[in-house]
Amino acid sequence: MADTDKPLLIKRYASRRLYNTETSDYVTLEDIAGFIHAGREVQIVDLKSGDDLTRQYLLQIVAEHESKGENVLPVNVLTDLVRSYATNMQAVMPQFLAASFDMLRESQAKMVENLTHFPNPLAAMPGFEAMRKQQELFLKSMMGGLPAWGSSGPARDDDTPEKPDDIAEIKKQLADLQAKLAKL
Repeated sequence: MADTDKPLLIKRYASRRLYNTETSDYVTLEDIAGFIHAGREVQIVDLKSGDDLTRQYLLQIVAEHESKGENVLPVNVLTDLVRSYATNMQAVMPQFLAASFDMLRESQAKMVENLTHFPNPLAAMPGFEAMRKQQELFLKSMMGGLPAWGSSGPARDDDTPEKPDDIAEIKKQLADLQAKLAKL
């Protein structure tokens, strides 16, 4: 069984093919993205030189997702990132981004915990439980439902990713519940 505490070692051969050292097979960028979505850390190294290529490949995965219309990074954020390479911000940007994502993970974990563990005076309200479940699903869909994001909430019932139609339905149901709540 693989040790999931250690990063999954991927070796890049001279042919540019990527080799998973745990399963002894070749993988694609999509496979690597899947490992990361599942909460696994990866390390990609050049077989010949030993250079760490992880950053390069992670950026390539992000670029591919962004080019497919899976936009997570707003244009103003991308602009600021580009701008930071030409200013003194380059030195502090990594720490700022890391701290921002740490805060996001902590906030998500706290929100899910509050939705699932603490008694709420609104819980007696008709429809509250359905709204709570929808909000929990919404949070998971916003964060990708990834264990790597520090979620302490309950796991999904199945391993199938939510489809865009599912997310649209969740958003519609959440909006309906919020409208009912506003009427009360």
